[in-house]
Amino acid sequence: MKIIFAGTPEFAVPALAALINAGHEIVLVLTQPDRPAGRGMKLTASPVKELALKHGISIYQPATLKTPESQTPLVALQSDVMIVAAYGLILPQAVLDLPRLGCLNIHASLLPRWRGAAPIQRAMEANDSETGVTIMQVVLALDAGAMLKKGVIPITGQDTAQTLHDALADLGGKLMVDTLNELDRLVPQSQDGAQVTYAEKLRKDEAPLDWEKSAAVLACQVRAFNPFPVAQATMDEGVWKIWFARNLPGEGTAGEIVDLKSGIDVACGDGLLRIEELQKPGGRRLGWKEFLAGTPLKVGMRFKT
Repeated sequence: MKIIFAGTPEFAVPALAALINAGHEIVLVLTQPDRPAGRGMKLTASPVKELALKHGISIYQPATLKTPESQTPLVALQSDVMIVAAYGLILPQAVLDLPRLGCLNIHASLLPRWRGAAPIQRAMEANDSETGVTIMQVVLALDAGAMLKKGVIPITGQDTAQTLHDALADLGGKLMVDTLNELDRLVPQSQDGAQVTYAEKLRKDEAPLDWEKSAAVLACQVRAFNPFPVAQATMDEGVWKIWFARNLPGEGTAGEIVDLKSGIDVACGDGLLRIEELQKPGGRRLGWKEFLAGTPLKVGMRFKT
């Protein structure tokens, strides 16, 4: 097929690679304009643009697609389909109508659960047992299009938002290739509006841990906020980043360190949170044993609540 691919971040890269490897003709890659990044704030290409450059694919980086002028480069392509994966710009109806077979989106949740900006993180924060990828038709309403195909991935206690992101990105690429192969046989399924939940964008002010909450809730929060915004806990006026933790039975005063034999075990409103990876201000991200070697802690010390 003649495909316009619209995507920007790392999540979209496996999908573009899968479509290229499957032999489809990528007539154009749409990606957001280069952004300043790094300490020097140097203009940096998106991960999708970098892959497109390696394969000699034409690239278009408009700041908007809402004007007729911005849409002109797409009109003459006479594409069969547009594939959208975390592109980041609103696609107006005039753009959605251009491809012969419409526009298809790779969404990182099992719709209609978790429409919105942070479906991976919110599924983990809510302690969902599974998540996945939905291939859906793109409509103007947010993540509301008819569903064509789904793939499921279990969420384990070892997962973080980063590991789940990577697994879902790979699944999305495979699922989209399968969808295109079966497109003439797939029957679109409408979403049940009564089952819709929204995955709000992550905010930095969500990072601090509330030790009065249960350890089960905090463990999900820690894993969901890795790598952003990273869960935080305050000790001796310093804000520590908590990168990985798990919950276990136990009791004590909320925020108090109760054991240091197998991890940094902190009492919560219900149960214990075992911190296994953390970071002090200005320090490196460390496993708990290495952390304790440089930062002696004692049972009875307490994080601020």
